[in-house]
Amino acid sequence: MSTTEIEILPGRLGNLTPEQQQALDDFKALITAEEIYVPERHDDHLLLRFLRARKFHLGNTHKMFVDCENWRKELGVDSLRETFIFEEEEAVRGCYPRYYHNVDKKGRPIYIEHIGVIDIKTLFKVTDEERMTKQHVLSYEKLITDRMPACTKRAGHHIEQCCTILDLKGVSLRQFANAFGFIKRTSAIAQNYYPEMMGKMYVINAPMMFTSVWGMVKPLLDEVTVKKIVILGSNYQTVLLEDIEAENLPQAIGGSCECSSAGGCQKGEPGPWKDPLYMIAPVEKAV
Repeated sequence: MSTTEIEILPGRLGNLTPEQQQALDDFKALITAEEIYVPERHDDHLLLRFLRARKFHLGNTHKMFVDCENWRKELGVDSLRETFIFEEEEAVRGCYPRYYHNVDKKGRPIYIEHIGVIDIKTLFKVTDEERMTKQHVLSYEKLITDRMPACTKRAGHHIEQCCTILDLKGVSLRQFANAFGFIKRTSAIAQNYYPEMMGKMYVINAPMMFTSVWGMVKPLLDEVTVKKIVILGSNYQTVLLEDIEAENLPQAIGGSCECSSAGGCQKGEPGPWKDPLYMIAPVEKAV
């Protein structure tokens, strides 16, 4: 697909109203004056993600941004890549399967979690929540610095969002209740500190109870978020394949990829970030 065929969504570079452009200029001027603007990390794409998350309200955006920067300092996010080693990755994969796997038809990296087989009790026997949080954050950082740039280079236009697939196959009410607190806390990290990075979310193998809960939650969410989320039962393959090529989907969820040479899709994590033609920097396996 040529760049001329790419639709630039509202609120992005190349499709800003005069008011939105002014908000971007004012926001950048404000954080520059406060000496918290880091050009190498805070490009216009990132600043616009924060602005969109707060509907271009300067005061609310500024608070969100400052809260994020303070959180980064407290957690030591900028040094995680050099200082944090997640040695228990293999053991964690066995009780909490999650991984990136190639791209959708829009060129966005696909992120998959098999929620239905999460074993929280075992998970916190092989690691703890503090280390899981750091691993989760490091994964986001590498998404921004390695995966997204590689996808951008491959697509020929800016990529800043993911296509997420949450597989609920086998989930029980008790299991979901045990995992809910942890999932909620990790989701808050994405919402508060890595805003506007979800392009699409497919919830597959959703049981009836989840569909009922979604019906109650849906009216509480804004229209933009609701449009990004698709709830599907066990007959989800046709819908997924409308947006994702079969070879880019693991066989376990209706695709044709097995990553047999890499020890399975979870370990292989194929994508532009592993292709020398597009990769910006090597991505370690424990991500």
